[in-house]
Amino acid sequence: MSRVVLLTLLSYWQRRPFQLFTLVVGLALATALWSGVQAINAEARKSYAQAAEILGGYSVLKDKTNAPIAEATFVKLRRSGWLVSPVIEGLIPADRARVRLLGVDPFTMPQISTAADAISKTGISDFLGANGTILAAPVTAERLTDYANRIQIVEGMVPGTVLVDLSAAKHLLQSTGYTRLTLLPDQPLQRPELADIAPSLDLHAPETAADLSRLTDSFHLNLTAFGLLSFVVGLFIVNGAVGLAFEQRRQTFRTLRTIGVAANRLIVILIAELLLIALLAGVLGILLGYGIAAALLPDVAATLRGLYGASVEGALTLSPTWWLSGFVIAVVGTGLAAATSLFKVAKLSPLATGQPRAWERASATTMRAQFVAALACLAVAGAVWGLGSGLVAGFILLGGLLLGAALLLPTLLSAALNLAQKRASGPVSEWFWADTQHQLPSLSLAMMALLLALSANIGVGTMVGSFRLTFTGYLDQRLASELYVSLEDEADIPAFLAFVEPRVDAVLPIWRTEGDVLGAPAEIFGVVDHPTYRQNWPLLQALPDVWDGLAIGQGALVNEQLARRENLAVGDELPMPGGLKTYVAGIYSDYGNPLGQVILPIAVLTENYVDTDRHDFGLRLADGALDAVRTALVEDFGLPPDNMVDQASLKAFSLSIFERTFAVTGALNILTLGIAGVAILTSLLTLAAMRLPQVAPVWAIGVPRRMLSRIELARALILATLTFVLAVPVGLALAWVLLAVINVEAFGWRLPMQVFPFDIIRLFLLSLLAAGLAALWPARRLSVRPPADLIRVFTHER
Repeated sequence: MSRVVLLTLLSYWQRRPFQLFTLVVGLALATALWSGVQAINAEARKSYAQAAEILGGYSVLKDKTNAPIAEATFVKLRRSGWLVSPVIEGLIPADRARVRLLGVDPFTMPQISTAADAISKTGISDFLGANGTILAAPVTAERLTDYANRIQIVEGMVPGTVLVDLSAAKHLLQSTGYTRLTLLPDQPLQRPELADIAPSLDLHAPETAADLSRLTDSFHLNLTAFGLLSFVVGLFIVNGAVGLAFEQRRQTFRTLRTIGVAANRLIVILIAELLLIALLAGVLGILLGYGIAAALLPDVAATLRGLYGASVEGALTLSPTWWLSGFVIAVVGTGLAAATSLFKVAKLSPLATGQPRAWERASATTMRAQFVAALACLAVAGAVWGLGSGLVAGFILLGGLLLGAALLLPTLLSAALNLAQKRASGPVSEWFWADTQHQLPSLSLAMMALLLALSANIGVGTMVGSFRLTFTGYLDQRLASELYVSLEDEADIPAFLAFVEPRVDAVLPIWRTEGDVLGAPAEIFGVVDHPTYRQNWPLLQALPDVWDGLAIGQGALVNEQLARRENLAVGDELPMPGGLKTYVAGIYSDYGNPLGQVILPIAVLTENYVDTDRHDFGLRLADGALDAVRTALVEDFGLPPDNMVDQASLKAFSLSIFERTFAVTGALNILTLGIAGVAILTSLLTLAAMRLPQVAPVWAIGVPRRMLSRIELARALILATLTFVLAVPVGLALAWVLLAVINVEAFGWRLPMQVFPFDIIRLFLLSLLAAGLAALWPARRLSVRPPADLIRVFTHER
């Protein structure tokens, strides 16, 4: 009997293929966006793991001040019984950002590692020497056009990383020592203490994928949140399509129950039907998700390289984990979307399932339950705002706000329609508002999807716009020098200064090193006493006469990220690598930087950190002197043109990185708005046939079909307008949460919020366009519907 019941239920979809299409498409779109984001995240984390395991994940020895480790220190350790292997690491230029270079000693390195496997696949004699081969993955080799004659492609090599012999690394990176020493796992029991042999070195735990993953967790969490939002918006399509299908089959459910099909059996068979649809939609969703991920991954890879220095190639590989999760999310999503309808079928009596008023009362009960759930979600959001902290709490606040607003929407729309109905004059107007109120339960899900999509667009658009304006102003302050140059060799500094000082207003060294500050990696810069910094550097907090203190070698500036992470305030003590003690003299904004940063007086920097990179300088020039100075540096001093960049070009480059960083967000915004438009279309199309009993009497008393079609179009536009009006405050609240909570917890800085009225107006017009296009087809079908169809309504028992 179950087979007969299942075939009976499936025959409904055979009679209404378009409704089946909308259900499958809605679920497929929801699954696609979620699985696409998960594919991107999985690919990135796989790259982190490969990069961390290239040398096997062993402990390492590093200099306490991050200075290069001398060859004599390595020899001393080996002779004392310490089994270590030298490594030289750096970056070399390549297409689409730089590539990580690792120089290793194939004779002493750990033999259980990705690097050892790669070397074993090549000839060791070709690998050795300053002109030895460069081992690279196929996708990485394509980017190294300058070294094409030395590249040897190795399958299985880590993308974004190349492997060379120590001699080749010294030559390519102009290195004077080793970056670190890898500690082999099997060490002799009898060996001297490290402090007795090499007191300048520290032992560090193995680098793992979690180290880089922790840095990028905020980025991936943001992507996941957007994927989840898109998934929820897509589920509204599924919920609406399933709900309407159940409503249209009231008569079928009544017949099946009256001939003896138990409620439990009917529910189980309905679940089996939905499971079949979910599996079909899951396949389509995973295929679409793969396409979305493949299209967006290059932008994600560029963002991760630009912001975090993480090497992720723009190529996607199939992974059982994410496509299996796609099937799971499709099934779970279908269950969530159909839960309300299944509950109605389970609770209603056999005869009540065929009675419209009983079904409407169940819908009214659902609306009341949604109202209570909305208040609960908003209460949770308020509690988290007042008591919670951390990134997860921020996303709970965000989710509670969005879900609460969406669930509250039907009640607010109903109140607005009631108010309009009371003020209506004339029979057609009164019927219009009453009929719109009657349709609201069936259309509310589509409107909720539209609310979420609009709120996300307003919120994220406000965040991105605020970031763009703030970042542009920040660049104007930070990039004050008219020309930036990078020397080939630090030995050229005296000659460079002698050549350039008579031609420029000021020479500002941009010297830096890296080190662990308060337990986390940080950038350490030096600053000279010059009016450029006093006039342009954006300080958020500072001690009185902060620049005077730095001029005499006292104090340090820290960026907002480091200050927030470590809860630092001006005047606090600041321990630095190598035992240097200083204090926080000021805190400055540093938008776009995920790392902590410290600025020391330049004399303090060079005195305490011998590995300071001294290649870069900023030049302050008089108006109109840029071309003359650039030409002189190239023709008279011999500096390569590629080693110079002017202020305007550097700003344009920084802004291009910014725009590409948010390209993924923009694409997801468009997709969610498109899904909302599909939700409205599916709801209106499935309602079109059901509404004949309401439309036919109005036509029969003299209202033309064309006017009825225009009324249907106006109804969609009015509901879209009301939804947009309610979406604006929700979107602005979402923007505030993103800027003041999520951004602070994720990246460590807070941006001022700015509202963009013209963007909101443009989005309003787009929402009207989406709703109008969605309503156009059903309205057109009504305008050309044969009168016989409308007359036939009166022959049916209703």
